Amino acid sequence: MDGTVLVADDDRTIRTVLTQALTRAGCRVHATSSLTTLMRWVAEGKGDVVISDVVMPDGNGLEMLPKIAQDRPGLPVIVISAQNTIMTAIKAAEAEAYDYLPKPFDLPELMKRTAKALTERRAPAGNVPSTEPERPEDLPLVGRSEVMQSLYRLIARVMNTDMPLMITGESGTGKSLIARAVHDFSDRRTLPFVTASEEDLMALEGPARLLAEVKGGSLLIDELVDLPDEAQARLVRMMDSTGDHAPRFMATSQQSPAAAMEAGTLRQDLFYRMSGTELRVPSLRERVEDIVLLSEHFLLKAENDGAPHHRIGEDAREMMRHCAWPGNVRQLENLLRRLALTARSEEITKAEVAAALGPQSEAGPVVGGPANERLSEAVARHLQRYFDLHGDILPPPGLYARILREVEAPLIEIALSATGGNQAKCADLLGINRNTLRKKITDLDIEVTRRRKLM
Repeated sequence: MDGTVLVADDDRTIRTVLTQALTRAGCRVHATSSLTTLMRWVAEGKGDVVISDVVMPDGNGLEMLPKIAQDRPGLPVIVISAQNTIMTAIKAAEAEAYDYLPKPFDLPELMKRTAKALTERRAPAGNVPSTEPERPEDLPLVGRSEVMQSLYRLIARVMNTDMPLMITGESGTGKSLIARAVHDFSDRRTLPFVTASEEDLMALEGPARLLAEVKGGSLLIDELVDLPDEAQARLVRMMDSTGDHAPRFMATSQQSPAAAMEAGTLRQDLFYRMSGTELRVPSLRERVEDIVLLSEHFLLKAENDGAPHHRIGEDAREMMRHCAWPGNVRQLENLLRRLALTARSEEITKAEVAAALGPQSEAGPVVGGPANERLSEAVARHLQRYFDLHGDILPPPGLYARILREVEAPLIEIALSATGGNQAKCADLLGINRNTLRKKITDLDIEVTRRRKLM
């Protein structure tokens, strides 16, 4: 890499690691813990790429993006943040950040995106959209898992389009919450958000009344596939006669719309009208690494509602990671609210979680797939889910190398752990040369027992 990178982060460890890694890659680096210093460097014309944290001692990195775009049009800014919510992803997209990475992040991935930014040297950006009026900040759409971060990025890309939106996922995953968030963050946020029921569609003047009520805002049809054929037909006619102030149509479904059409439970004409973009909301089984983060969020929410302060014991956390969670996030929230009122001490114990869960607490570890599933089938399932999350938009370029790294890194980590960190034994186990193993450990930034993550 060739260029000057400006790094702004209040964590000294992150500044040190990024400075060393970027310098080794051939870059010149200026690092600071102050947004004021960063903005002075930008104004002086320094830097070809900026890497900035969001929450800094003297300000908010996202709020500096419009000023950076004004002073240095086209200067790429990569945002890194431990605030792993949909709000951060959407604000970064609105402010036209070059890229966004949640913490903890993979150092090789950040290096790759920095190299791409240095190579592309973006064209001057247009006007930064206004964020007024104010929108809600406290949304329980949180998650550090890659599947949720991918969903956030896709929402940010499609929220201001007019195309219909299908939101699919199991019961309790938060489909209606996603629909509301899309509306509240979109350009239509000052207009009504209306949810249509079967009764609304079947009433004599129901469709006309719905259009008059929504007034060009957002219209959500709950569980589209469950509507009877006549209600679906009325919805088709309504979508064809919206007039000049057409609302944005959104619908939720527990079933795949394409599969429902093939099965005859979803009209073909309605399927084609609603198949603009699909947002698939993952089940809790597919994002078990988010369980503790969500649990802490729900406990804080319960505390704000008057419940005593509680924290989750480590044994309880480990148990919760291995439960089946058939009710998904809704079930988890109900459990935590109940425990917030019934737990005997500040620390919620494993026994209390087991008692609240009942027989479900005996469930074995969840791997997210059917029993006896072959490795190739599991990989194919996860890859298909990754593509599905992007809807009709292709994933970012470089997928082949990215997927290989995702498989290679944990394989080497587990092999190193199994051999007690003995690289000679690990190389023999993997069937590769010891020098090759050492190079991969360096290239993939792997420690003896785990891959390094920057918090």
